[in-house]
Amino acid sequence: MEIAVEKVCEFILRARALDVKEGLTDPDSGSNPIDDGARDVLVGGTDDATEEELREMIAGLNDDERPELLALVYIGRNDLEPEEWADAVRLAREREAAGTSTADYLLGIPNVGDLLDEGLAALGLSCAP
Repeated sequence: MEIAVEKVCEFILRARALDVKEGLTDPDSGSNPIDDGARDVLVGGTDDATEEELREMIAGLNDDERPELLALVYIGRNDLEPEEWADAVRLAREREAAGTSTADYLLGIPNVGDLLDEGLAALGLSCAP
């Protein structure tokens, strides 16, 4: 695997932070976090850079790393077995060659962080120190 486990773990961390965000429920809040029990912390807003950071992380990956990140999702959601790693990477490359944005595709998958974590585990890797 060409992509560093640390890069995948950073992506997982940020993807999970994005997963817990919810839509704007109190548009006129204006209160401070102490007064509202810090509820607005989990609300995605216009100043939330998490998705943009994930897109930048994906854009910063090289031509070997991007398909491997997607291949980990395939393994994590049991589309393919760990022994089929080469096939998973090939399928990811084909998706990318077809013009599908890897960032759009990955960020459109619910719980992508969990799937990446499961993909790593299936390959015998972990984010744990």
